[in-house]
Amino acid sequence: MLLPVIMAGGSGSRLWPLSRQLFPKQFLTLNGSLSMLQTTTKRLKHIEHQPPLVICNQEHRFSVAEQLRLTGSQHSGILLEPIGKNTAPAIALAAFYSLKKGYDPVMLVLAADHVIKNEQAFCNTVMQAIGSAEAGKLVTFGIVPTSAETGYGYIKRGKAVGDNSVFEVAQFVEKPDYETAENYLASGQFYWNSGMFLIKASRYLDELKRFSAEIYNACAIAVNETNEDLDFIRINSEAFSKCPEDSIDYAVMEKTEDAVVVPMDCQWSDVGSWAALWEISDKDSSGNACKGDVISINCSNSYFHTQEKMIAAIGLDDIVIVDTKDATLVAKKSDVQLVKKVVEQLKAEGRSQWKHHREVYRPWGKYDSVDSGERFQVKRITVKPGAKLSVQMHHHRAEHWVVVCGTAKVTIDGKDQYLTENESVYIPITAVHALENPGKVPLELIEVQSGSYLGEDDIVRFEDKYGRA
Repeated sequence: MLLPVIMAGGSGSRLWPLSRQLFPKQFLTLNGSLSMLQTTTKRLKHIEHQPPLVICNQEHRFSVAEQLRLTGSQHSGILLEPIGKNTAPAIALAAFYSLKKGYDPVMLVLAADHVIKNEQAFCNTVMQAIGSAEAGKLVTFGIVPTSAETGYGYIKRGKAVGDNSVFEVAQFVEKPDYETAENYLASGQFYWNSGMFLIKASRYLDELKRFSAEIYNACAIAVNETNEDLDFIRINSEAFSKCPEDSIDYAVMEKTEDAVVVPMDCQWSDVGSWAALWEISDKDSSGNACKGDVISINCSNSYFHTQEKMIAAIGLDDIVIVDTKDATLVAKKSDVQLVKKVVEQLKAEGRSQWKHHREVYRPWGKYDSVDSGERFQVKRITVKPGAKLSVQMHHHRAEHWVVVCGTAKVTIDGKDQYLTENESVYIPITAVHALENPGKVPLELIEVQSGSYLGEDDIVRFEDKYGRA
């Protein structure tokens, strides 16, 4: 019984400004028509498996649920971490939850933000490794290296186990300098550490208990009290908060005697930077990768990505330009690792661009902050058919709503009214109100907020169908 466990956590700051804390890279459509999370679920189609169990941070839960819904992806639940504790606890939660449900699966642990171009090779290698996992081995997949990369950890293989496709793990190695990476590549004995695993749930917990008992005990208590609502599986947050933070490599794989590595040659990338994304993208005859409305003249070896505005680039080489609604990145391709310093500065200055986009997704739809100034803010709000915002009130702001298209059901202090195109309504400060789309098409409206404080935390919710506080 194979259970894919998809880890969809992380903040993805290395791909800013597309990636933000509340919309990290696993939700981005970077290569093709699907997001990285959606692509991860789709590549499992050649393997017989149970519907995947997805693990994510609580604040990302609606993005995960919506992306799975859009592709019709079946799943075994979305397990919510109250706080990120790295991979060892996350995998423990999945293992404990599976055993609690009455079965002991072989878990195929995957990250939601990897690119794998040869999906058939990926699936074939997974199938080839299942026997080792069923026999009690803790399998990690080592990517056959194609270059001397300094951005990846490495795994050194030991002697063959059974045949030439499974090897003992001789050593896990941290990210090397370039000369060392070249020696690793030349030796033929090292693989890139993919962060993908194939482990039977009970065997993982046995080894975790042996080597990292604190993690084992905290996760056991946390999963003992689960609460399931909608697609979401909530654990005991107080118990989990006491769990140490550690990776599966440090907590288990480097200590167990049963770790094995299976080589995988599948055109893999963890897309850890804009330079890495340029590497795997389709390029023109001059080596430029372009996404969106781009005019490139006398440019070479560059990456251009725009969401709305046109980018016109002239005479550039080895440059990255990424344009979003509220931020633009211009960098030398060789210096894109410094993007994290931009994010750190934005965060230190209390600016919103590190945390979320101008366009923000909610379980009921989305809103786009079109304009703002002293004591006012303008948003374009889109509500999905059948969706409803929470019954709420504000202490510091009034709102004007103008319907652009669709039909709105508006409730103000217990009284219902229906608005259609070009009609408007005013919601005074402290009025208890709700907005609903009773129609079959998306509802779009313009919201003008005015008042002394316009923050998103000025919301008192009385009722919410999505379980938000």
